[in-house]
Amino acid sequence: MKRLISPYSDIKIFSGTSNRALAESICSFLGIKISRVKIENFPDGEIGVQIEESIRGDDVFIIQSTNFPANDNYMELLILIDAAKRASAGRITAVLPFFGYARQDRKDKSRVPVTAKLVANLLVAAGADRILSMDMHSQQLVGFFDIPVDHLFASALFIKHLRNESTKNLTICSPDFGSAKMAVSYADALGCPLALVGKRRLGGNDVESLNVIGEINGRDILFVDDMVVTAKTLVEAAKLLKKNGARSIKAAVTHCILTKLGYDLITNSVIDQFLTTNSTQIAYANERFTILNINGIFGEAIMRIHNNTSITDLFEIKGS
Repeated sequence: MKRLISPYSDIKIFSGTSNRALAESICSFLGIKISRVKIENFPDGEIGVQIEESIRGDDVFIIQSTNFPANDNYMELLILIDAAKRASAGRITAVLPFFGYARQDRKDKSRVPVTAKLVANLLVAAGADRILSMDMHSQQLVGFFDIPVDHLFASALFIKHLRNESTKNLTICSPDFGSAKMAVSYADALGCPLALVGKRRLGGNDVESLNVIGEINGRDILFVDDMVVTAKTLVEAAKLLKKNGARSIKAAVTHCILTKLGYDLITNSVIDQFLTTNSTQIAYANERFTILNINGIFGEAIMRIHNNTSITDLFEIKGS
C-alpha cells in the first residue's frame, strides 16, 4: 500500500483485551506488527497498563470494543488513552468497532442520564484526538464529540456478500422503526423492495410485534439492524413475517452481543441465516451464523487517517 507523507513519526496500533483477535487481523491486513502493551488486573479489580515501546511523536490507534463487560472495557480504553498521552504520542485515535452506551443518547424520561454524551466527554478528557467507529446506534452520536469522528458502515461488506446470492426475490425489512433508515439504504443499494415491522415495547426486555408494512407473501426477507442483544425484537418480527407468508428469513446485524437467552431464541426461531461481523468477540454461534471480517474496512480507514487522505468512500453505502 502506497504511503504518503504523514506528520507523525510512525503508526502504532495497540489493542485492549476486549477483541484482540480483530486488532491482530487489522494489523495483518496492514502488514504491520501489533504494538506491545502490558495490561493486568490488580487483586481489587483495578486495571494496570504499561506501554512497552516508545511512541513519542507517533500516530497511535487503540482498538477496543466496548461490549460486555462494558464498564471494564471502557475503563481499560480510558487508561490506555491516558498512558499513550503521557508517553507523548503525536496523535491518539480511539478505535471502537462497537460503541457501547450508544442507546442512551437522549433524555426521553424524567431524571435519566444521557450516557452516550458522558462517554464521549470521558474519551476526550482522557486524551483521544479522534474517534473511529462503525454503525453507531444513532447518527447523532457523532455530534456528541468535539473532536473528529469517522463513522464507518458494515453495509459494503454485507452487500458484497449478498450479491453472491440471488436478490431477485429479496425484500429488505426493518425489525422496528429505529432501523428504518438503514433498511432504506440497503434496499436502494440492492434494488429491492422495502418492508417495515411495527412493534410495541411491553417492558425492558419484552416486545410485541404488531403489524407489517410491505409485501411479504412468498418473498425472501432480509432483516437489517445495527445490533442484537436479547434478539426478542428480531425473533418476534421474524415470527410475524413467517405468519404473513415469508418464504425464507435472514438477518444482517453488525454488532452481535448476544446473551445466552438471545442465542437460544435465534437458534429456535424461524430465522434461516444470521449474518454478522467480528466487531466484538462472539460468545455464541452455530452453523446458522456467518461472521464477516471487518479488518479490511478498519485497516483501510486507519491507513487513510494516518496519511491524511479521504475516507469518504469507506463510509458511503455503495450501489451496484
